[in-house]
Amino acid sequence: MCLGVPGKVLSVEENPAGMAMGKVSFAGVIREVCLAYVPDVQPGEYVIVHVGFAISKVSEEEAQETLEILRQMGELAELGEAGEPSEAGEPQPGPGAEPPPGPSGPRGAPPSPGPSGPRGS
Repeated sequence: MCLGVPGKVLSVEENPAGMAMGKVSFAGVIREVCLAYVPDVQPGEYVIVHVGFAISKVSEEEAQETLEILRQMGELAELGEAGEPSEAGEPQPGPGAEPPPGPSGPRGAPPSPGPSGPRGS
């Protein structure tokens, strides 16, 4: 499922390419977000973020209501785990990330036979 999550803008700055970027807090989890679609946003305001892009501004009241619903659903726990180091020290993928290909290939597809055809031919 795709989900837009409300967050509070902590800072706004321009990256070297001239794009508006900012630090956004999602119930205490801080992420860098592209703010190009909400060019007039200011620190202290709330935005809806989808896949790293702020797509609209929302009121603080609406943001808090949505965050409470997400807390009740347990979705915010997943957000806090995304990007945090694992026991092995590797960052963990965030919600909705593709799993790494396993022995059966990407998304559970069987391995391709390769250029020489199926084995045993």
